[in-house]
Amino acid sequence: MVKAYAVSLAAGVLAGIIYAILDVNAPAPPIVALAGLAGMQIGEHIIPLMTRLIKRQPVNLRWFRHEYHHKIGDNPPSSGD
Repeated sequence: MVKAYAVSLAAGVLAGIIYAILDVNAPAPPIVALAGLAGMQIGEHIIPLMTRLIKRQPVNLRWFRHEYHHKIGDNPPSSGD
């Protein structure tokens, strides 16, 4: 888990260094960047949801917890789910 954060931080720092070397500003104001991040999250999660709906499988809280709880809270789902 820490490795993913470290890689993400390093990639961001590298992008910032490249922006500074090229003397350009960040490509988007913070609110636009946050909207982009929200769009990325929605895009990532829409595929499993649509796949489940196409297969006519139930979309309920149990499925949601199994599919996303570990991604949101960094904890694997319990074996009881």
